[in-house]
Amino acid sequence: MARRKSGRNINGVLILDKSPGMSSNSALQRIRRLYNANKAGHTGSLDPLATGVLPICFGEATKFSQYLLNADKAYRVKARFGVLTDTCDTDGQVIEKRDASSITQAQIEIAMKPLTGDIEQVPPMYSALKQDGQRLYKLARQGIEVERKPRPVTIQNFRLLEFQSAEQVTAVFEVKCTKGTYIRSLVLDLGEALGCGATVAELRRISSGDFDESHIVGESGLAAEMGEGDAAILDHHLMPMDCLMEGFNRVDLNSASTEFFMLGQAVMLPQAYRFGAEGDIVRVFREEGDLDSTFLGAGEITGGATSQPMLQPKRLRSDI
Repeated sequence: MARRKSGRNINGVLILDKSPGMSSNSALQRIRRLYNANKAGHTGSLDPLATGVLPICFGEATKFSQYLLNADKAYRVKARFGVLTDTCDTDGQVIEKRDASSITQAQIEIAMKPLTGDIEQVPPMYSALKQDGQRLYKLARQGIEVERKPRPVTIQNFRLLEFQSAEQVTAVFEVKCTKGTYIRSLVLDLGEALGCGATVAELRRISSGDFDESHIVGESGLAAEMGEGDAAILDHHLMPMDCLMEGFNRVDLNSASTEFFMLGQAVMLPQAYRFGAEGDIVRVFREEGDLDSTFLGAGEITGGATSQPMLQPKRLRSDI
Protein backbone atom coordinates (compact mmCIF):
# COMPACT_ATOMS: atom_id res chain seq x y z
CA MET A 1 0.00 0.00 0.00
CA ALA A 2 1.35 3.43 -0.97
CA ARG A 3 2.29 5.68 1.90
CA ARG A 4 -0.08 8.60 2.24
CA LYS A 5 1.56 12.02 2.20
CA SER A 6 1.06 14.13 5.30
CA GLY A 7 0.29 17.81 5.33
CA ARG A 8 -2.38 20.18 4.12
CA ASN A 9 -4.16 19.91 0.79
CA ILE A 10 -3.59 23.40 -0.55
CA ASN A 11 -3.59 24.70 -4.12
CA GLY A 12 -1.88 27.80 -5.43
CA VAL A 13 1.37 29.45 -6.43
CA LEU A 14 3.92 31.26 -4.27
CA ILE A 15 6.52 33.48 -5.96
CA LEU A 16 9.53 32.89 -3.74
CA ASP A 17 12.58 35.12 -3.55
CA LYS A 18 15.17 32.34 -3.44
CA SER A 19 18.09 32.94 -1.10
CA PRO A 20 21.70 32.33 -2.22
CA GLY A 21 23.65 29.27 -1.16
CA MET A 22 20.95 26.63 -1.54
CA SER A 23 19.62 24.48 -4.35
CA SER A 24 16.15 25.11 -5.76
CA ASN A 25 15.03 21.77 -4.34
CA SER A 26 16.26 22.72 -0.86
CA ALA A 27 14.36 26.00 -1.10
CA LEU A 28 11.26 24.11 -2.24
CA GLN A 29 11.38 21.65 0.65
CA ARG A 30 11.81 24.42 3.21
CA ILE A 31 8.78 26.28 1.86
CA ARG A 32 6.74 23.07 1.66
CA ARG A 33 7.46 22.41 5.35
CA LEU A 34 6.69 26.02 6.27
CA TYR A 35 3.30 25.75 4.58
CA ASN A 36 2.82 22.18 5.85
CA ALA A 37 1.80 21.23 2.31
CA ASN A 38 1.51 17.62 1.20
CA LYS A 39 2.50 18.36 -2.41
CA ALA A 40 4.71 21.03 -3.96
CA GLY A 41 7.07 21.60 -6.86
CA HIS A 42 9.02 24.43 -8.49
CA THR A 43 9.02 25.68 -12.06
CA GLY A 44 12.64 25.68 -13.16
CA SER A 45 15.87 25.40 -11.20
CA LEU A 46 18.10 28.23 -10.12
CA ASP A 47 21.79 27.67 -9.38
CA PRO A 48 22.74 27.61 -5.68
CA LEU A 49 24.56 30.94 -6.19
CA ALA A 50 21.47 32.52 -7.74
CA THR A 51 18.66 34.46 -6.09
CA GLY A 52 15.30 35.78 -7.19
CA VAL A 53 12.05 34.65 -8.75
CA LEU A 54 11.32 30.95 -8.10
CA PRO A 55 7.62 30.07 -8.46
CA ILE A 56 6.54 27.31 -6.04
CA CYS A 57 3.42 25.34 -6.98
CA PHE A 58 1.24 23.64 -4.38
CA GLY A 59 -1.22 20.79 -4.87
CA GLU A 60 -3.12 20.81 -8.15
CA ALA A 61 -1.05 23.74 -9.40
CA THR A 62 1.86 21.33 -9.99
CA LYS A 63 -0.07 19.92 -12.96
CA PHE A 64 0.23 23.24 -14.78
CA SER A 65 3.81 24.16 -13.90
CA GLN A 66 5.02 23.04 -17.34
CA TYR A 67 3.37 26.08 -18.92
CA LEU A 68 5.58 28.38 -16.86
CA LEU A 69 8.64 26.21 -17.48
CA ASN A 70 8.26 27.09 -21.16
CA ALA A 71 8.01 30.83 -20.49
CA ASP A 72 10.69 33.44 -21.14
CA LYS A 73 12.97 34.44 -18.28
CA ALA A 74 14.98 37.55 -17.39
CA TYR A 75 18.14 37.82 -15.29
CA ARG A 76 20.52 40.35 -13.84
CA VAL A 77 24.04 38.94 -13.83
CA LYS A 78 27.42 40.22 -12.65
CA ALA A 79 30.36 38.81 -14.59
CA ARG A 80 33.98 38.78 -13.45
CA PHE A 81 36.49 38.87 -16.29
CA GLY A 82 39.92 37.23 -16.29
CA VAL A 83 38.82 34.17 -14.31
CA LEU A 84 37.67 30.71 -15.42
CA THR A 85 36.14 28.20 -12.98
CA ASP A 86 35.01 24.60 -13.34
CA THR A 87 31.36 25.53 -12.64
CA CYS A 88 31.39 28.78 -14.67
CA ASP A 89 30.57 30.72 -11.49
CA THR A 90 32.47 31.81 -8.40
CA ASP A 91 31.13 28.86 -6.39
CA GLY A 92 33.54 26.64 -8.34
CA GLN A 93 37.27 26.05 -8.34
CA VAL A 94 39.44 28.48 -10.29
CA ILE A 95 41.05 26.62 -13.19
CA GLU A 96 42.69 29.55 -14.98
CA LYS A 97 43.42 33.25 -14.56
CA ARG A 98 44.07 35.63 -17.43
CA ASP A 99 44.92 39.31 -17.73
CA ALA A 100 41.72 41.31 -18.29
CA SER A 101 43.12 44.72 -17.35
CA SER A 102 42.98 46.04 -20.91
CA ILE A 103 39.32 45.14 -21.50
CA THR A 104 37.13 48.17 -22.16
CA GLN A 105 33.41 48.78 -22.04
CA ALA A 106 33.38 49.33 -25.80
CA GLN A 107 35.03 45.94 -26.40
CA ILE A 108 32.43 44.23 -24.22
CA GLU A 109 29.56 45.87 -26.07
CA ILE A 110 31.01 44.76 -29.42
CA ALA A 111 31.46 41.17 -28.16
CA MET A 112 27.86 41.09 -26.93
CA LYS A 113 26.33 41.62 -30.35
CA PRO A 114 26.98 38.11 -31.81
CA LEU A 115 25.57 36.64 -28.59
CA THR A 116 22.21 38.38 -29.08
CA GLY A 117 19.28 36.89 -30.98
CA ASP A 118 19.09 33.25 -32.10
CA ILE A 119 22.28 31.51 -30.98
CA GLU A 120 23.53 28.07 -30.03
CA GLN A 121 25.17 27.43 -26.68
CA VAL A 122 26.82 24.43 -25.09
CA PRO A 123 25.32 23.59 -21.68
CA PRO A 124 27.84 23.65 -18.81
CA MET A 125 28.96 20.37 -17.27
CA TYR A 126 27.57 21.54 -13.95
CA SER A 127 23.92 21.37 -15.03
CA ALA A 128 20.93 19.14 -14.39
CA LEU A 129 20.75 17.92 -17.98
CA LYS A 130 20.89 14.17 -18.47
CA GLN A 131 23.19 12.30 -20.82
CA ASP A 132 22.83 8.53 -21.08
CA GLY A 133 20.63 8.66 -17.99
CA GLN A 134 23.21 10.52 -15.86
CA ARG A 135 22.94 14.08 -14.58
CA LEU A 136 25.82 16.10 -15.98
CA TYR A 137 26.66 17.67 -12.63
CA LYS A 138 27.11 14.20 -11.10
CA LEU A 139 29.59 13.30 -13.82
CA ALA A 140 31.35 16.62 -13.33
CA ARG A 141 31.78 15.94 -9.62
CA GLN A 142 33.54 12.72 -10.56
CA GLY A 143 35.92 14.65 -12.78
CA ILE A 144 34.27 13.30 -15.94
CA GLU A 145 33.63 15.66 -18.83
CA VAL A 146 31.50 14.55 -21.77
CA GLU A 147 30.74 16.17 -25.09
CA ARG A 148 27.55 18.24 -25.04
CA LYS A 149 25.62 19.14 -28.14
CA PRO A 150 24.94 22.85 -28.75
CA ARG A 151 21.33 23.85 -28.13
CA PRO A 152 19.41 26.65 -29.85
CA VAL A 153 18.22 29.48 -27.59
CA THR A 154 17.18 33.07 -28.15
CA ILE A 155 18.73 35.98 -26.30
CA GLN A 156 15.98 38.53 -26.75
CA ASN A 157 17.74 41.33 -24.91
CA PHE A 158 21.36 41.58 -23.72
CA ARG A 159 22.07 44.92 -22.07
CA LEU A 160 25.15 46.22 -20.27
CA LEU A 161 24.17 48.07 -17.08
CA GLU A 162 27.50 48.68 -15.32
CA PHE A 163 31.22 48.35 -16.04
CA GLN A 164 34.07 48.53 -13.53
CA SER A 165 37.78 48.11 -14.18
CA ALA A 166 39.26 49.01 -10.78
CA GLU A 167 40.90 46.06 -8.94
CA GLN A 168 38.73 43.44 -10.68
CA VAL A 169 37.22 43.87 -14.12
CA THR A 170 33.48 43.28 -13.74
CA ALA A 171 30.26 44.11 -15.55
CA VAL A 172 26.57 43.84 -14.77
CA PHE A 173 24.15 42.77 -17.49
CA GLU A 174 20.43 42.30 -17.92
CA VAL A 175 19.41 39.32 -20.05
CA LYS A 176 15.98 38.35 -21.35
CA CYS A 177 15.93 34.91 -22.94
CA THR A 178 13.94 31.85 -23.88
CA LYS A 179 13.67 28.68 -21.81
CA GLY A 180 16.73 26.48 -21.56
CA THR A 181 19.22 29.35 -21.67
CA TYR A 182 22.26 29.00 -19.41
CA ILE A 183 23.46 32.40 -18.24
CA ARG A 184 26.73 30.82 -17.10
CA SER A 185 27.35 29.62 -20.66
CA LEU A 186 26.48 33.07 -22.02
CA VAL A 187 29.04 34.72 -19.70
CA LEU A 188 31.61 32.05 -20.54
CA ASP A 189 31.13 32.64 -24.28
CA LEU A 190 31.40 36.40 -23.77
CA GLY A 191 34.68 35.97 -21.91
CA GLU A 192 36.07 33.71 -24.64
CA ALA A 193 35.06 36.21 -27.32
CA LEU A 194 37.08 38.84 -25.44
CA GLY A 195 39.99 36.45 -25.02
CA CYS A 196 40.21 36.92 -21.26
CA GLY A 197 37.62 34.45 -19.94
CA ALA A 198 34.78 35.25 -17.55
CA THR A 199 32.70 33.67 -14.83
CA VAL A 200 29.42 34.51 -13.06
CA ALA A 201 29.92 36.35 -9.78
CA GLU A 202 26.26 37.11 -9.01
CA LEU A 203 23.01 35.99 -10.63
CA ARG A 204 19.44 37.01 -9.97
CA ARG A 205 16.33 35.96 -11.85
CA ILE A 206 14.18 39.06 -12.13
CA SER A 207 11.25 37.55 -14.01
CA SER A 208 9.72 34.25 -15.09
CA GLY A 209 6.83 34.54 -17.51
CA ASP A 210 4.43 37.14 -16.09
CA PHE A 211 5.99 37.02 -12.62
CA ASP A 212 8.63 39.54 -11.59
CA GLU A 213 10.23 40.95 -8.46
CA SER A 214 7.03 42.80 -7.52
CA HIS A 215 5.43 39.42 -6.74
CA ILE A 216 8.16 37.87 -4.59
CA VAL A 217 8.23 37.03 -0.89
CA GLY A 218 11.22 35.71 1.04
CA GLU A 219 11.40 32.67 3.30
CA SER A 220 12.54 34.72 6.30
CA GLY A 221 9.59 37.07 5.89
CA LEU A 222 7.18 34.14 5.73
CA ALA A 223 8.67 32.55 8.85
CA ALA A 224 8.48 35.83 10.77
CA GLU A 225 4.88 36.39 9.71
CA MET A 226 3.82 32.91 10.82
CA GLY A 227 5.68 33.02 14.13
CA GLU A 228 4.14 30.41 16.40
CA GLY A 229 0.86 30.49 14.51
CA ASP A 230 -0.71 28.10 12.02
CA ALA A 231 0.60 27.69 8.47
CA ALA A 232 -2.77 28.85 7.12
CA ILE A 233 -1.78 32.38 8.14
CA LEU A 234 0.47 32.44 5.07
CA ASP A 235 -2.14 31.33 2.54
CA HIS A 236 -2.95 34.91 1.51
CA HIS A 237 0.41 34.98 -0.32
CA LEU A 238 -0.75 32.21 -2.69
CA MET A 239 -1.88 33.13 -6.18
CA PRO A 240 -4.59 31.08 -7.97
CA MET A 241 -3.25 28.18 -9.99
CA ASP A 242 -4.57 29.54 -13.31
CA CYS A 243 -1.97 32.33 -13.05
CA LEU A 244 0.50 29.78 -14.45
CA MET A 245 -1.38 30.01 -17.77
CA GLU A 246 -1.97 33.76 -17.77
CA GLY A 247 -0.52 34.13 -21.26
CA PHE A 248 -2.96 31.63 -22.84
CA ASN A 249 -6.37 32.46 -24.29
CA ARG A 250 -9.35 31.73 -22.07
CA VAL A 251 -12.34 29.52 -22.94
CA ASP A 252 -15.50 29.41 -20.79
CA LEU A 253 -17.69 26.29 -20.95
CA ASN A 254 -21.33 25.97 -19.98
CA SER A 255 -22.36 23.45 -17.35
CA ALA A 256 -23.17 20.68 -19.86
CA SER A 257 -19.83 21.01 -21.70
CA THR A 258 -18.02 21.26 -18.38
CA GLU A 259 -19.38 17.89 -17.28
CA PHE A 260 -18.13 16.11 -20.41
CA PHE A 261 -14.84 17.99 -20.44
CA MET A 262 -14.06 17.01 -16.84
CA LEU A 263 -14.74 13.37 -17.77
CA GLY A 264 -11.88 13.65 -20.26
CA GLN A 265 -14.09 13.98 -23.35
CA ALA A 266 -13.64 16.50 -26.15
CA VAL A 267 -16.40 19.09 -26.47
CA MET A 268 -17.48 21.28 -29.38
CA LEU A 269 -15.89 24.71 -29.58
CA PRO A 270 -17.98 27.02 -31.79
CA GLN A 271 -16.12 30.01 -33.21
CA ALA A 272 -12.81 28.41 -32.35
CA TYR A 273 -10.98 31.12 -34.33
CA ARG A 274 -11.69 33.47 -31.41
CA PHE A 275 -9.47 31.37 -29.15
CA GLY A 276 -6.66 30.24 -31.45
CA ALA A 277 -5.69 27.83 -34.20
CA GLU A 278 -5.64 24.06 -34.29
CA GLY A 279 -3.10 22.71 -31.81
CA ASP A 280 -3.18 25.80 -29.59
CA ILE A 281 -3.42 25.36 -25.82
CA VAL A 282 -6.04 27.35 -23.91
CA ARG A 283 -6.97 27.74 -20.25
CA VAL A 284 -10.47 26.50 -19.57
CA PHE A 285 -13.06 27.75 -17.07
CA ARG A 286 -16.63 26.91 -16.17
CA GLU A 287 -18.59 29.96 -17.28
CA GLU A 288 -20.04 32.31 -14.71
CA GLY A 289 -23.66 31.80 -13.77
CA ASP A 290 -25.31 30.24 -10.78
CA LEU A 291 -21.87 28.91 -9.89
CA ASP A 292 -18.69 31.00 -9.68
CA SER A 293 -16.33 30.78 -12.62
CA THR A 294 -13.90 27.96 -11.87
CA PHE A 295 -10.60 27.10 -13.48
CA LEU A 296 -10.89 23.57 -14.91
CA GLY A 297 -7.53 23.00 -16.57
CA ALA A 298 -5.81 23.15 -19.95
CA GLY A 299 -7.33 22.18 -23.28
CA GLU A 300 -6.15 21.87 -26.87
CA ILE A 301 -8.05 23.08 -29.92
CA THR A 302 -8.43 20.23 -32.40
CA GLY A 303 -10.13 19.85 -35.78
CA GLY A 304 -9.66 22.07 -38.79
CA ALA A 305 -11.49 23.85 -41.56
CA THR A 306 -13.10 20.61 -42.79
CA SER A 307 -14.36 19.42 -39.39
CA GLN A 308 -16.05 20.77 -36.29
CA PRO A 309 -13.48 22.42 -34.01
CA MET A 310 -13.27 20.64 -30.67
CA LEU A 311 -11.70 21.29 -27.31
CA GLN A 312 -9.68 18.30 -26.10
CA PRO A 313 -8.73 18.06 -22.40
CA LYS A 314 -4.96 18.14 -21.84
CA ARG A 315 -4.53 18.59 -18.07
CA LEU A 316 -7.41 18.67 -15.64
CA ARG A 317 -7.86 19.45 -12.00
CA SER A 318 -8.88 16.42 -9.95
CA ASP A 319 -10.12 18.29 -6.87
CA ILE A 320 -13.43 19.51 -8.33
